[in-house]
Amino acid sequence: MQFRKSWIMALALTSVVALSACGNNGNNTATNNGGNNAAATNTPTESSSGSDLSGSILASGSTALQPLVEQVAESFMDANNGVDIQVQGGGSGTGLTQVAEKQVDIGNSDVFAEEKLKDADAEKAKALVDHQVAVVAIAAVSNPDAGVDSLTKQQLVDIFTGKITNWKDVGGADQAIQIINRPSSSGTRATFENFALGTKTEDLQGSVQEDSSGTVKKMIGETPGAIGYLALSYLDDTVKTLNYDGVEPSVDNVISGKYPVWAYEHMYTNGEPNEIVKAFLDYMLTDEVQNGDVVDLGYIPANQMQVSRDVEGNVTKK
Repeated sequence: MQFRKSWIMALALTSVVALSACGNNGNNTATNNGGNNAAATNTPTESSSGSDLSGSILASGSTALQPLVEQVAESFMDANNGVDIQVQGGGSGTGLTQVAEKQVDIGNSDVFAEEKLKDADAEKAKALVDHQVAVVAIAAVSNPDAGVDSLTKQQLVDIFTGKITNWKDVGGADQAIQIINRPSSSGTRATFENFALGTKTEDLQGSVQEDSSGTVKKMIGETPGAIGYLALSYLDDTVKTLNYDGVEPSVDNVISGKYPVWAYEHMYTNGEPNEIVKAFLDYMLTDEVQNGDVVDLGYIPANQMQVSRDVEGNVTKK
C-alpha cells in the first residue's frame, strides 16, 4: 500500500514537471517570436527612405525652395535615425557655385544651372545633374497700405527701373515706393525679372537688398510703401499679393500656364548622387511628399503642370 502511494505521488510529480516544462516552452516561444518580430521591424526594407542609411547631407542655395527641403528633410531624418541633413540658404547662385565646387552635396536652385554658371563656369554646369522636385510661382507683393490690387507688366517694369516712385501713379496711396529686392545671385530675382519684367534691372539707389525671402516678407509687411516679390510658399496676410496683368498668382493659373511667373525647383548634384543623397532625392519625388508637403507649402508638383518650360524660357503645352 505504501509502495502504491509512493508510486502515485511520483507519477503526479512527473506530470507537474512536464506541464511546467510545456508552459516554459510556450513562454520561451512567445518571447522568441516577439524578439523575431522586433528584429523584423528593425530590419531595413527596400524603400526610398532606407532605414539602414547613415551619413550626412549638406544642401545650400535657393531660399524659395528652402522651406520645402527643410520640412522633407525632417521627415526623412525621422525615418532614418542615422542620417543628418543640414539645409542652408544663400540664394540659387550660391547653391550652384558650392555644389559645382563640391562644397555641398546638393545645390538648390530656382533656375537652370546653365543660366547662372556661364562663360568660365560653363564646364562646371555640364557636370551637374538636375533633379526637378517641384514648381515655384513668384508673385509681386506690397505693403498692405499701398492701396493697389494689381499691376501690369509695364507698371512693374517702371517701378523696378525707377520711373514710377509713388503709389499714386498706379492708382494707389500718395506714398513713396520702397523697393525691397533680392541680390543678383538670387534665383527668385532671376525668375521675377525673366518672366514678370522681361528684363534685368539695376539696383536703384535707395532700394534694399536682402538674401532671405523670409526677411523680404518681414520688411515688406513692416515698411510703408514697400514692394518686392516672393514665392507663393511665403505668402500670408502680412503682405498684399498683387495680380499680374489682372491674373491672380494662383496654383490653378500656374498649372494652366495662364500665370507666367514660375520656375522649376532644382536640386543639383555634382555627377550622379551617392546612395544617401539619391535616397533623399527619391523620397522628394514620392507621392507622399509631392501630394503632401509640396502642395501644403504652396509649391506645385511638376507632374501636374499642363505646360513645360525649357532653359531658354520657351513655354510649350504638354
